[in-house]
Amino acid sequence: MNQREWHNLVSSKSAGLGAAVMRFALGAAGVVYCVIICIRNFLYNNDLSKSYALTPAGLKTTDRSQATIPVISVGNITVGGTGKTPMVIWLCEFLRAKQIKCAILTRGYKAENGNRSDEPAVLARNCPEAALIVNPDRLAGAIEAVKRQHCQVLIMDDGFQHRRLHRDIDIVTIDATLPFGYGKMLPAGLLREPVSSLKRAQAAVITRSDLVSEENLGKLSERINKVNPNIVIARTIHAPVCAMTAGDKQISLEKLKGKVVYAFCGIANPEAFFETINRLGVKLAGTKIYDDHHNYTAADVNALYTEAAQSGAQILLTTEKDYNKIGLPDTRSDLTLAYLAVKLRFVSGEDKTRQLIERSISGRIRGK
Repeated sequence: MNQREWHNLVSSKSAGLGAAVMRFALGAAGVVYCVIICIRNFLYNNDLSKSYALTPAGLKTTDRSQATIPVISVGNITVGGTGKTPMVIWLCEFLRAKQIKCAILTRGYKAENGNRSDEPAVLARNCPEAALIVNPDRLAGAIEAVKRQHCQVLIMDDGFQHRRLHRDIDIVTIDATLPFGYGKMLPAGLLREPVSSLKRAQAAVITRSDLVSEENLGKLSERINKVNPNIVIARTIHAPVCAMTAGDKQISLEKLKGKVVYAFCGIANPEAFFETINRLGVKLAGTKIYDDHHNYTAADVNALYTEAAQSGAQILLTTEKDYNKIGLPDTRSDLTLAYLAVKLRFVSGEDKTRQLIERSISGRIRGK
């Protein structure tokens, strides 16, 4: 079962007895998974499982009264792309402006067996001054960042569920187009944790807020506030900047207008990506969806060029993550392979988010 078939199943778009039986089985598995997650969170919430902070010397400690390195986690409560990577990039830019050296701790999803990794490469390109530590063991990565890289603040990418490393701020990104994953726990829905887990977050950043109505945004904020009345809520959009081609050449948004485009991606929310492209005023000749974090083969790339050419497209357009995994463009083709560069832009709540971070790191930056 591929990603799209699974989404159709758990969202009840797939009809029939077989689909109903499958949903029942997934629901039972979801109950078991929920119990496991709740037990794990109970252990951490009650200090029965230990979270460790790091001293400036890179030593782990459970003593919160000691001077420790600030840790900011960016995560989510659903599987898939909710805008964590753009949020991490925004944080790096925020800290760089304050001349604070930071490290990004990432697990490097699907970077094994010689495959191209997506998130780490995107983060390295957009945050060149940050130390990038790729290690599934976030605590070990944090120790490396402090001891060897002498970093002053640690940013944990996709860190909400990785509770072994203590964090000072939990920022949860929530996709406005699919905020709570059909309201069910994995594998019956997209929730990695119950919505009640938002109680331990300090900030909720609602992403892609331009793709839903103001009424729905209001209802979403109300639900978040009911779970956690003290949480900072911000709204952001994925603002397109330009299209980037080989050699970091830019195609402006103005020049994209009217172009015939064939779009493809291997991300968790492809519809949001295609809607963003549609709003650029291009002529969308066709689309292709792959599973999230898809590893592209030569056959995949050849098929994409063939389908795009047959559709009459001038540009083969994808996301930055997918572009990084494809490699060099096909120089034999008249098609231009490009990715849509986007930037996280706050619509509301940016000041409160900045203040939250500043309060957390104030007086704790070594060397300042």
